[in-house]
Order: sequence, then structure tokens, then C-alpha cells
Amino acid sequence: MLSQTSQYALRTVLQLATLPAGERGSAVDLARRLGVPANYLSKTLHQLARAGVVTGTRGKHGGFVLARPAHRIKLAEVVAPFQEVGQRSCLLGGPTCLDSRPCAAHGHWKAVAEQVATFFSRTTVADLHQLPADHPVGQIVEASVKKGSRPSHGALARAR
Repeated sequence: MLSQTSQYALRTVLQLATLPAGERGSAVDLARRLGVPANYLSKTLHQLARAGVVTGTRGKHGGFVLARPAHRIKLAEVVAPFQEVGQRSCLLGGPTCLDSRPCAAHGHWKAVAEQVATFFSRTTVADLHQLPADHPVGQIVEASVKKGSRPSHGALARAR
């Protein structure tokens, strides 16, 4: 459901949300913590900065921080620079899932896709940090923010 870049963006923003006030995360350090390629993550961070999700500072003491408090950043904002959350791919091979050309799975898939879009538009970065540890999404968040952890690709998308 989420592209690899969107997953990296979410994991990175979750990691930035855990940094102490005033601390910046460098692309290299964030990449190491999250187990993702540094060059790829650097490009992802710059796209997030253009979208107003993070701010970046260059130089020796530079790095990235959230542009706003975590409770004011919706997950949809984090993913938007990389993909449209509400757009549905057809499960049976069509280019997109359309009401005008429904496939056999359309009715069921539309309902699920709408729930996912609602989740992303209503859930904030801070909300994910407040989930109980035994919640599937909460477990992925915990794994994503621990130094050196490497949650599986797509885990956040599959958990919900």
C-alpha cells in the first residue's frame, strides 16, 4: 500500500519526533539508525523539507527537525510528496480502481482504501507514539525509533 519511499519518510519523521528539543538529525545518522541508504534518505528528507514537514540546516551542526510539533503533522502530509494516499490501484490488474469501471473486488477494496485514507488524514505523528506497545502499529513505531533497528519494509502499511 505504501511505496518504499513513503515508508522511509514515515519512519524518518517518527525518528525525528523522538529527538530531544533542539537536537537535529543528520541524514547520515538517521539512515544508520533506520537501516536505509543514506543517499536515498537524503533525497527523501529534502522532499519532506520542500513539503514543509521538516526543516533542514546546512553546516557542521546542521541536520533536520520537524517543521511543526508532532501533534500538528498528519501522516498524509508525510506521505503526500511521494504518493497519493487516496488513489487506489486495482487489485485485479487495472491501472486504478474506478467507480466507472469496477472490477470484481471494487466494492470491498474501495471500502478498505477509504479507511486507509481516513487513517492517514486523521492520524498525527504524535498519535503513533501514543499507541500501546501491544498494538500492531505501536510495535512497529517502537521498532522504528530504536537505534539500529530495522523493521521490515511495509510493516507499517500492513499493520493497520
